[in-house]
Amino acid sequence: MLPKKLEQGLTENLSSRYKHPVALLSSYSVSGGCINQAEKITTSEGVFFLKWNDAFKYPGMFETEAKGLKLLKNAGEIFIPEVISSSLVDKYSFLLLEFVDQAGKIKNFGEDFGISLARLHKHSSDYFGLDHDNYIGSLPQSNQKHSDWISFFIEERLEKQIRLARDAGKISANSVSRFEHLFKVLPEIFPEESPALLHGDLWNGNFMISPQGKACIFDPAVYFGHREMDLAMSKLFGGFSPVFYEVYQQQYSLEKGWQKRLDICNLYPLMVHVNLFGESYINSVESILRKF
Repeated sequence: MLPKKLEQGLTENLSSRYKHPVALLSSYSVSGGCINQAEKITTSEGVFFLKWNDAFKYPGMFETEAKGLKLLKNAGEIFIPEVISSSLVDKYSFLLLEFVDQAGKIKNFGEDFGISLARLHKHSSDYFGLDHDNYIGSLPQSNQKHSDWISFFIEERLEKQIRLARDAGKISANSVSRFEHLFKVLPEIFPEESPALLHGDLWNGNFMISPQGKACIFDPAVYFGHREMDLAMSKLFGGFSPVFYEVYQQQYSLEKGWQKRLDICNLYPLMVHVNLFGESYINSVESILRKF
């Protein structure tokens, strides 16, 4: 059940948007991740997906998520839920999206998904980063702008996670030293590429099948970065279909050695998991570091 003040604020927000009174008819909890409360709400204006949480626990989380979703949607390459509203009500923060019904895959789902992601990645910027910070899971994600990928990856991605883990005693001094060695050789490992518009948290729990049978992606951690970051994340917890990667490569070919670089890319989400969920992920981090 929604808190009374949140329910009242939500109906006032919708009434203001649609220029006439909107009534909340029903709501029930649905899966929405471990951070937020999630509801499917039915109103006199239609059905929506609602996420809400403590506004003071994760300040700006839904505001920046809404910006990221709009940025991805405006690219026009892949199905993104429409942002209806993002606001504060009393002590609550909420994000209201169109409700997307789960459907079955079209025949060439993997091919279509691979093509769509490749086209999304062709949207570029003059810098690596973003004009605002956001979140990766429940951790703040720094997107300070850099002119090159290596400095962005080190300073805005890895070093910040290493510092968190070190301060919490979750990472050894030897692992920190291995990271420092890796930083020295990164310019020899990554090819230079233009910044790509990234989903930023593209694992198989952050997409579903739209009513048209195509991929719908959500829960982003958007920024302009090296496109191999999205591909690496997509393989971290099971991966997508083989044809997805084959078609992506045909549509927007990757530089030689990209498969080996995926482990390095995944040091970022793995360190995020170390900081969020504990030391069980540190073995994976150390295994990758020992390779380099």
